[in-house]
Amino acid sequence: MTSLDSGPSGLGTQLARRFAAVADSVPESEPIVPEADTADHCVPSVPRLGESAFRIPLRRLTADIEPYQLLDWGDGSAPPLYCPPAARIDDRLADEVDNRLAEWAESIGFTPEEIEKLRKTGYGRLVMLAHSDSDDPDRLLVAAQMNTAWWMADDYYADDSALGADPILLPQRLTLAMAALDPLPDAGEFSEPLNEELRTDRVLRAFRSAIAHLRRHATPDQVQRACYATFSMFVSWTAYAAWRHTGEPPAAWEYLAARQHDTFYTSMTLIDPVVGYEVPSNLFYDDRVRRAAFQAGTACVLVNDLFSVKKDAADENPVSNMVLQIAADRGCSIAAATETVVDLHNTMVRDFEAGHRALQPIPSPELQSFLHGVRNWMGGSFEWHNTNPRYR
Repeated sequence: MTSLDSGPSGLGTQLARRFAAVADSVPESEPIVPEADTADHCVPSVPRLGESAFRIPLRRLTADIEPYQLLDWGDGSAPPLYCPPAARIDDRLADEVDNRLAEWAESIGFTPEEIEKLRKTGYGRLVMLAHSDSDDPDRLLVAAQMNTAWWMADDYYADDSALGADPILLPQRLTLAMAALDPLPDAGEFSEPLNEELRTDRVLRAFRSAIAHLRRHATPDQVQRACYATFSMFVSWTAYAAWRHTGEPPAAWEYLAARQHDTFYTSMTLIDPVVGYEVPSNLFYDDRVRRAAFQAGTACVLVNDLFSVKKDAADENPVSNMVLQIAADRGCSIAAATETVVDLHNTMVRDFEAGHRALQPIPSPELQSFLHGVRNWMGGSFEWHNTNPRYR
């Protein structure tokens, strides 16, 4: 087993020493990246059932990365967001993933109109931007499918009244989504109605198909990380439903407490299987690593809230949003609340940056690749939100 405070066992001692040496030699104000022997250098990772080992491609991890920047967003009227820039923009790869995503959607029964809407949303572009360490369109398709299913559940079940979202029905719908992701043991005649619902509901079909594709590329542990991050997210959704149903919106602090289990951290659980390696569990769940990943995930979801203010405020059954909650709490303008959320976002990103730097001396190639992926997820997510017609 690998721990944060001891050297790796069977993970490439030479490369591990190089990580530590590079970390010691670079000033704290600069990003730390390891050197590589060749452009195609790989190191063995954790064995997977039926395979000898995963291998970690280090081409992008070893490349120069741009520093964090203050980036203008939206119409430019609000303060800039502190964020890493997108590490990769490859429109041809995005189009390839979106084409495959459209074929998948057709295979599970989407209508032509729904497929066209899916193309316009651009989840292929999202995963191209966010998962910049992978060039494999089939692995990127896993992330595109899972993100499509998550967003569908959010729109059709939780948020968009025009699409049938209903706070009263949300909890029972989410229990069926859990069954779609994490199949239940057969219960004879009592499984028949469940199986019929899993076949007929479009959101449940998407979840079942997406998680099946993830299983082809991930270890059982990685699959369950994605599942249980999703289930934690669903608990937060039920809190939002209660607030919408009672008409008693939460204070901003209470909303944020729920929101931190409903962030892009869920999407980030796919970082290592999309590339093709595995962060050992006792590293993945270490308090310092989990805190850093939660900070990044929350920062990304605050960006989502900032871009979603008009859409959320216009819903006939208003949706919780950090900007709207602060404006309601303080009786201030949307512009003033926006400045507060921007400041909170920038603080969280700087805290992640410091936490990432503190973890860089740890001699685990898997951990370093994952944290590098989390950093790039933030940059890719910002670019996607800032250029996506969904948020215009």
